Amino acid sequence: MKPLIYEKIESLYTEMVETRRYLHMHPELSHQEVHTPEFIAQQLESMGVEVRLGVGGRGVVGYIRGSLPGKTVAFRADFDALPITDQKEAAYKSTVPGVMHACGHDGHTAGLLGFAKAMAEFKDQLPGTIVLIHQFGEEVAPGGAQAMIADGCLEGVDSVYGAHLQSKMESGKVFVRDGFLQASEDTVKIIVRGYGTHGGEPHTGVDPILAASHIMIALQSIVSRNADPLKELVVSIGKFHAGDADNAIPSEAVLEGTIRVFDPELRKMATERVKAIAENIALAMGAEAEVTIEAGYISLWNHPEAAEVVRSAARQAIGEEQVMEADPIMPVEDFAYFTQQRRGAYFFVGAKMHDERLSFPHHHENFDFDERAMLVAAKVFAAIYFEEQNMGMESTK
Repeated sequence: MKPLIYEKIESLYTEMVETRRYLHMHPELSHQEVHTPEFIAQQLESMGVEVRLGVGGRGVVGYIRGSLPGKTVAFRADFDALPITDQKEAAYKSTVPGVMHACGHDGHTAGLLGFAKAMAEFKDQLPGTIVLIHQFGEEVAPGGAQAMIADGCLEGVDSVYGAHLQSKMESGKVFVRDGFLQASEDTVKIIVRGYGTHGGEPHTGVDPILAASHIMIALQSIVSRNADPLKELVVSIGKFHAGDADNAIPSEAVLEGTIRVFDPELRKMATERVKAIAENIALAMGAEAEVTIEAGYISLWNHPEAAEVVRSAARQAIGEEQVMEADPIMPVEDFAYFTQQRRGAYFFVGAKMHDERLSFPHHHENFDFDERAMLVAAKVFAAIYFEEQNMGMESTK
């Protein structure tokens, strides 16, 4: 049956491209998605797929129930866009000012819909159940994953998988790893309060810019002197705002940044050190620091057994030479909450444009990807499904 399903997926390529380009032209921002979930639900219903709309608020969940006993395997795709103006020259560029799909979520959605259509055609011959999780709001914490999980999208699910198209990875290849794949995120805001005065009489005030500068430099010691050098950690300050006049010392300076880390204990240590360093350096310089640290997504952990399912499935679907080991990356992903609840794995699908001049990173205003990567994702999903069912049968022997 697998060869027939692969052939069916191949035959749906033009339809996947049309779907992707429609979504690309009509993007919606995180937590503001209205038409996109309705479009997805309509597509699934036209395939004869059972649909739940409004899961967790704006999510869509589809169910393909096979006629034979078997495991329940979930596959997830996100569908939100970013507040970026589409600058590329393409007939399918965004029609919404200031909003575009600059991360490939339109391709994730189109690929999952193509997979769904192929599998739905053979549902009378399938074991178990396929759960199709179309998630809203991935780009902006708290994200849609936790809300959809709370609303039951993983109910009865044995394992869960997801894929991300990667515009800077070689097209046609699949990249996967055991353990940590993507980092956790915490946002940091430090308000340093001093006492404003004339720039020519600094001794009559307390300079928050000087104190904030010392804080910013000292924060780098967390990585170099407090963290295990064999564990990944990033503490970065991306904003430093203070004052409006060149001859005045302001009363306040503001630092904003991010903490990215994989290990939960290291994450805890880093947040504690940021607070201690900021407060004590400010105090030593006659100022005071107010530190706010907001927790973002947790780090994404691939269960080794599930990652091996991806490897085995990908080898069958696209060939041994096309399956690579992935390096961990610091961008965050709320698929992490799915593998926190169920055995599962997340993997990357290479989608680099063949013309290097058209190859741009994610979140870039000229972002695009090789659309044949959607076929790879859909085929690997199909292979994962059958690999999971075979594992289920072996466990009952």
